[in-house]
Amino acid sequence: MDSNLGFLRESLSNHIENHKICQRIYNKLEQNNYANEDEFVRDLEENEATILNLVLQYELDYARNEQDEERVQQLNGVYELLLV
Repeated sequence: MDSNLGFLRESLSNHIENHKICQRIYNKLEQNNYANEDEFVRDLEENEATILNLVLQYELDYARNEQDEERVQQLNGVYELLLV
């Protein structure tokens, strides 16, 4: 699995108990062997992309506050693709 997607899966695991769409996105990551984050983002439904955008904003803010630059960089790779 692409390292950006690995960080994303880990971040999503923080939200799957409270959000069914996060669970669905997490399941996609688990069940599909995406070659890269671009392939993953293209496979998202519109509502999944919207929720993932919100989750990533939260997770990126958290990573910045913790000064975890590696996590910021990895998650930002997926976040930027959602904005295109």
